[in-house]
Amino acid sequence: MNEKLTFQEKLDHELKLHEGDRVSTFEYEDQKYWLKQTEQVCGIMKLLKGDANRALRREVCKICKLERRHAPVPHIVCKQKNLEKSYFVIEDSGKTLKDWLNDPDCNSEQLKQILFDSAKALAELHLLKFAHGRPALRDICWRNGKVTFIDFESNIAHMPVEERQVRDLFVFIHSLYRYLGVNVTFIDGVINHYRKVGGEAVWQQSQQQIRKWQWLYYLAYLFRFKGGRDIKPIYWVLKHFKEAPRVRSAEEVGA
Repeated sequence: MNEKLTFQEKLDHELKLHEGDRVSTFEYEDQKYWLKQTEQVCGIMKLLKGDANRALRREVCKICKLERRHAPVPHIVCKQKNLEKSYFVIEDSGKTLKDWLNDPDCNSEQLKQILFDSAKALAELHLLKFAHGRPALRDICWRNGKVTFIDFESNIAHMPVEERQVRDLFVFIHSLYRYLGVNVTFIDGVINHYRKVGGEAVWQQSQQQIRKWQWLYYLAYLFRFKGGRDIKPIYWVLKHFKEAPRVRSAEEVGA
């Protein structure tokens, strides 16, 4: 009879099996886990991306910090941080929002609930004075009403948290239009839910920030239907903030 592998033995096997792979998955005792290792980059990509090992160690530190504040992040089961090669293992958090959109068994009401839950989770993250960095739909998981943010590699810690939160909202809205298409009423409902459950201050700051880019509105208009998947949403993001009621002054917001 074969002896059952311990978790560490299983992990050591996966590390050898997926050596060089940035992300892989495995199961242990009917539980799914994700293994993330230092990205193997070379040549010009190493120059452009910087120190991949440092980026991964930075991501581990950020997730641990957020978990201590009970933010919606995955639980790190184990980790190794050293100067040569690092890795960490997290528990599976369910399908990403991108995957839910492509699930034929996910009806419109369930999809609405999933997106509303995600908007609420992003607002709550911002209320904790944190930011994700790139909350695209492929970096947000949902399972049984629980939302989890993954992939915290964006290196924008040098920016004030308020600016990072504005960036979060832009990325989130852009991603909604990227994957949902021109479903303005539905997407406005998701954004309005974010505003109602705690994100109003960030939304208003975002509206102020995007004014300087409104000169792109008429140029982006030309590509609103025929641009690439990353280009088309720009027009709709600009349109959302352009047509929304003007923000109140800082004094009114703080009143």
